[in-house]
Amino acid sequence: MPELPEVEVTRLSFADRIKGAKIQSVRLGKPLRWPLGCLPQDLQGLCVKRVNRRGKYLLIEMDPALLILHLGMSGSLRFEPLPQLQGEQGGRGVNAVATVARTHDHFVMQTNQGTLILNDPRRFGAVVFANNAQAPIVEKLLGRLGVEPLGEDFTALDFYKSLKARRLSVKQALLGGQIVVGVGNIYASESLFLAGIRPTRSSAKITKAQSILLHQSIRDTLARAIEVGGSTLQNFSNAMGESGYFQLESFVYGRQGQPCRRCQTAVKQIVQGQRSTFFCPVCQK
Repeated sequence: MPELPEVEVTRLSFADRIKGAKIQSVRLGKPLRWPLGCLPQDLQGLCVKRVNRRGKYLLIEMDPALLILHLGMSGSLRFEPLPQLQGEQGGRGVNAVATVARTHDHFVMQTNQGTLILNDPRRFGAVVFANNAQAPIVEKLLGRLGVEPLGEDFTALDFYKSLKARRLSVKQALLGGQIVVGVGNIYASESLFLAGIRPTRSSAKITKAQSILLHQSIRDTLARAIEVGGSTLQNFSNAMGESGYFQLESFVYGRQGQPCRRCQTAVKQIVQGQRSTFFCPVCQK
């Protein structure tokens, strides 16, 4: 599943390209996780003002309307700019549509600056329309999300208090999304390794010093993942078709049986909440 870094990398790859674009048409494929919430033709003529992100959701804002996109388990966006073809007079270029439909393209939005396409083989992703930012569907999808891990509201003290209030493993507390949003399976494992905390440790038993280390480790890990384009474990690529490279430098995730990069002890794999967890039994206490 694409996690916060992959979603942010995707946003950065097309946000400037689609800013100011006017929607010309929308075509739907097979049904996605949730219905669009309007007729495709209702989007025609709307202008994209900006693209933001909340957790793992992308927000295409059209003031006051917006589209909320989620990539689900296997979804990916691609943006195909309009190619420039030579005109017959004065060498001036003219825009031409060159989008070729692919299997599993389930949302295709043509604009005067290019085409945005959601491709999702498993169809757990979604594109949802909202009339404005106060619409009930916005509150339903975004209202209960935790703080953004790279934002100013994610403070070490509040993080410590939230961990102490939980009675579950620290790994599960991170994945829950109520304390901090978007720290998915890959980056929770990596952050816990950097902080030297075993993923099975009770969040209520995390000391203040440990929580400070974990707080900084989360921020550092996510920032680094965004810097290198996210993780491409299967088929992830950003909206321009570029893969990520974070998986090549991970400390524990996906490295079961391989030597720890710090102490050479074999990395272990366990299952928590039906998700694989990776850790070093020596470096993480």
